[in-house]
Amino acid sequence: MGRIGISCLVPASWHFSISPVGCLRILNTNLRQIIVISVLAITVSLLYFSVVIIRNKYGRLSRDKKFQRYLARVTDVEATDTNNPNVNYGIVVDCGSSGSRIFVYCWPRHNGNPHDLLDIRQMRDKNRKPVVMKIKPGISEFATFPEKVSDYISPLLNFAAKHVPRTKHKETPLYILCTAGMRILPESQQKAILEDLLTDIPVHFDFLFSDSHAEVISGKQEGVYAWIGINFVLGRFEHIEDDDEAVVEVNIPGSESSEAILRKRTAGILDMGGVSTQIAYEVPKTEEVAKNLLAEFNLGCDVHQTEHVYRVYVATFLGFGGNAARQRYEDRIFGDTIQKNRLLGKQTGLTPETPYLDPCLPLDIKDEIQQNGQAMYLRGTGDFALCRETIQPFMNKTNETQTSLNGIYQPPINFQNSEFYGFSEFYYCTEDVLRMGGDYNAAQFTKAAKDYCATKWSILRERFDRGLYASHADLHRLKYQCFKSAWMFEVFHRGFSFPVSYKNLKTALQVYDKEVQWTLGAILYRTRFLPLRDIQQEIFRASHSRWRGFSFVYNHYLFWGCFLVVLLSILLYLLRLRRIHRRTLRSGSVATLWMEEGLPAQKTAGTL
Repeated sequence: MGRIGISCLVPASWHFSISPVGCLRILNTNLRQIIVISVLAITVSLLYFSVVIIRNKYGRLSRDKKFQRYLARVTDVEATDTNNPNVNYGIVVDCGSSGSRIFVYCWPRHNGNPHDLLDIRQMRDKNRKPVVMKIKPGISEFATFPEKVSDYISPLLNFAAKHVPRTKHKETPLYILCTAGMRILPESQQKAILEDLLTDIPVHFDFLFSDSHAEVISGKQEGVYAWIGINFVLGRFEHIEDDDEAVVEVNIPGSESSEAILRKRTAGILDMGGVSTQIAYEVPKTEEVAKNLLAEFNLGCDVHQTEHVYRVYVATFLGFGGNAARQRYEDRIFGDTIQKNRLLGKQTGLTPETPYLDPCLPLDIKDEIQQNGQAMYLRGTGDFALCRETIQPFMNKTNETQTSLNGIYQPPINFQNSEFYGFSEFYYCTEDVLRMGGDYNAAQFTKAAKDYCATKWSILRERFDRGLYASHADLHRLKYQCFKSAWMFEVFHRGFSFPVSYKNLKTALQVYDKEVQWTLGAILYRTRFLPLRDIQQEIFRASHSRWRGFSFVYNHYLFWGCFLVVLLSILLYLLRLRRIHRRTLRSGSVATLWMEEGLPAQKTAGTL
C-alpha cells in the first residue's frame, strides 16, 4: 500500500509521512475526537487571528488619530492638488461694509461614514498661499446703481475661476453672502443688488449658483457661522476617542430618545470688533431661550440623524466694539464737561492749559476731541482702576439676573466645564502691546494693563520706536490701549459675568496657524448634505464593482478559508482511506470463512 507525504514550509520537525494502514490504526479509535479537536482548533485560530487583525487595524487608527489630525494641519498648508479628480471645491464671497473678499475652499471625497462631516480646508495656490482676494469699496456703495454690481464683483470670480479646475466649475457651489453694510440698506435696494447678481453671474460663469446662493445674512447667522468655523477647526464635531478629552452630556434636540449622550465639548466664541461685540455658545436642550437669540441646526448629512444637532445662543451688541465704545465714551465726557462748565463757570478742557483729565489714556499723553467745530483737550492720567469704574455705566446692565449687555438675556454658563475663544479686540488687547495673548489670566492681565496705563507716554513712544511691540501695532493702538484693555475687561467680567478666576479663555488671531473666518462655517453648513450624496454614489459604484471592496483583512480571511478547505480535504481523504480499509478487512474475513468451510472463495464487490 502507498504512503502519503506531507511537507510544509515550516520547521523540519513538521515534515512527516503517514501510511494508510498505520494511520488508520489511530483513526479507528479516535477519529471523531481528532476531527472535533481539529475543527475547534481551526475555529479558535480563526477567531484569534480576526481579533488580532481588527485590533491592529482599528486600534492603530485610534492611536494615530491625533497624529493624523496633526498631519492634516501640516498638509493643510501644502499646495492644493488641482489634478486630483477626487477634490471638490466651494466658493464664498464675503461682502462686508468696507470691501468684499472671496475665499476658495476644497475638500477630498467623503470617507463614507454618514456621521462624519466634510473635511473642508482653504485652497492654497502653487506658492502655498491661501486663495483669497479682496476688493474695495463695499458692495453697499452700489445701492444707487445696482446694475454695476456684477462688474464690481467680476474680478473676484475671475480670480476664483483661474484657480478652480475648469472641469470642476459646474459642480462648484458659489455663495455670495452680504453682511453689515447691506443690512442697513432699504429692502428694495438689497433686492436690486441681489437681482443683478443672480441675473448676470450665470451668464458669464459656470459655477453652481442658484437663487438661494446670494443673500443678506443676519448678525445671528454670521455668529453661527463663526461658531461652526472655530469648532470645526478645533475638531469638536468629531467622535470621542481619548479618555482625557473634555466631554459634555447632551440631550439631543429633536430626538425622540430622552437619554443623554456624551459628545465633545464645543467651544464658545467672543468676538469684539470695532463696532460690535458678539458672543455665541452651545446651550442645553432644557434651557429656554428666545427665538431671536437661539439657533438650532443639524450639521449632519442626513436630516434623520440627530447626532450633530446643536442649539447655540448668539447675541450681537452694536456699539460695544472697541472703537464704537471709545466714541460713546468721548461723546459722554464731552457733553458732561460742557454742561458742568456752564453750571460751575469752569473752563475744563477748553484750553490746553486746563485739559480734561482722562483716566483711560496713558500718563501725560495729550489728546483732542472735536465735536461740532468745538475742541476739547484731554490729558491722560493712566489710572486703570478709575477707568474701569468710569466705563461701567456704559455696559447698560440691569438688576435682573441672567442678563448681559443692554439687559439682554444670557443663558447660564457652566464655568467649570466650558471653553471660550476670544477674537479680534480680545486678542489685540492682550497681545499687540501687552504680549500676553493665548491663555487668559485676569490677575496677570490686570497688572500688565495697570502698569501700561501708568507708564509715561514718552516712554511708550520710545519702546514703540525700538520695535518692542507687535509689528502691526501702531500709534493708534498705543494711544487707546489703556481704554480698550479696561473695556475688554469690563465687557468680559461685568458684561458677560465671567468670574475673574475663569481660566478657559484663549485669545487668538489664528487657530492651528489658520485665520478662522465665518466663511468657513458658512461653506460647511451649506454643503452639509453633500456627504450623503457621495455616500449614495459610493454605494451605487460598490454594487457594480464588488471586487474592489476587498481589503487587507478580507485577503487574510480568504487565506484562512483556503487553509481550512485544504485541511478538511485531508481529513475527508483519511476518512475515505478508513472506509477502504474496512471494506478490505470485510472482504478478507469473508474469504477466510469460505476457506474454512472448504468452499471456493466468492467474488466480492470491488474485485475484478
